[in-house]
Parts: sequence; structure tokens; C-alpha cells
Amino acid sequence: MSKKIALLDYGSGNLHSAARALARTGADVTVTADPEIALNADGLVVPGVGAYAACMAGLKAVRGDRIIGKRLSGGRPVLGICVGMQILFERGVEFGVETEGCAEWPGVVERLDAPVLPHMGWNTVKAPEDSVLFAGMDADTRFYFVHSYAAQTWAWEPDGGSQIAPAKLTWAEHGVPFLAAVENGPLSATQFHPEKSGDAGAHLLRNWVESL
Repeated sequence: MSKKIALLDYGSGNLHSAARALARTGADVTVTADPEIALNADGLVVPGVGAYAACMAGLKAVRGDRIIGKRLSGGRPVLGICVGMQILFERGVEFGVETEGCAEWPGVVERLDAPVLPHMGWNTVKAPEDSVLFAGMDADTRFYFVHSYAAQTWAWEPDGGSQIAPAKLTWAEHGVPFLAAVENGPLSATQFHPEKSGDAGAHLLRNWVESL
């Protein structure tokens, strides 16, 4: 049976292209703001385009932050894309305005220290060997980025006695190193846009859907 994917509609994100890209994996995709559908799908995708504060306001308006939290507490997969990745961190700082995020991960999303912004175009990433998202891809595979802000540090590691595996971190660089993707149990996210990344993005989305 096809995996049921809910693409969360909270007023932010390129929903049409994301839905088409997910459908090409063979998944049954529903664009929705309905909490029950979003909670019960095999996978939930949280897109995001624009300002951090606006995305968080839209997310809270449809109780998206609670939906994400409830899914993760039950070990149910969630994939964030672009600002949909950024809002998973504790907070974002844009134009001097600090906004609380979903706080699924510690850390802050800040402006990249780069000579040219936004970071727009194709870039390579450095993924760990045991990555699920990037399995089967060459090291020189490129993905499409459009952003000026990113998480630039990773602040959380499980303690020595924890049963939780360390997160799998994928890095890229534009002026400074930043997190291009995170795989942390049921919660995964990419700073780039897989739905705009051609065959490479399609491969990544297929890897995620097949992992559900």
C-alpha cells in the first residue's frame, strides 16, 4: 500500500511543488491543516518559506506545533523543509526580532555570515555515511538552497547512559558552515528544498518515504 503523507498547510511553503514531488515517490499525498489527518498520516511534511516569525505564527494558528509534538512523542515521522526545518529549533533571530520556535531541538537560527545573501542556488553537502536521507547518493550531489538564515551549531547530544542515538548531521557551507539536514529518530529536516532539487531531491524524498 502507498504511504499516506500529510503536507501541512499553514499558509507558508511551496505546497504545489512539494505535493507533486512527494506524489512522484508513489506516496498518497494530502495537503491539509486538519489535525486528525496530520496526526494519523504515515508521515508529516512541514514546509516553510519566508520569515521565521511569520511561519511560527501560521504554524500556531493551525496548532501545527502541537501536531508535531504529538507525532514525535509517539515516534511518528516528521520531515521539515527549509523554514520548516528552522522552526524546529528553540528560536530564530531575524532583523533583530527573536521568535520562539517549536524547541524540538536546542539552538538558534541566525543570519549567515556570508558576502552574498541569500544563499541561492546549488550546493554540495557533507552527509554521514549512515545517513538514511542521503543513502545511495554521491558525495558531489548538489541540492537547491534559498535562504539567508540557518542553524550553525548543534547543541544537543544524548548523555552516556541514554538509549537515544546521536543525531545524524549533514553540513554545508556558504560563508560559514551550517546544518543542511538533521536526522534525529522520527524527526528529520533539510535546509535545502528537495522538491526543487531535481533527481537528487526526488531520491532523498523517496529514501524518506521508504523509511516510514
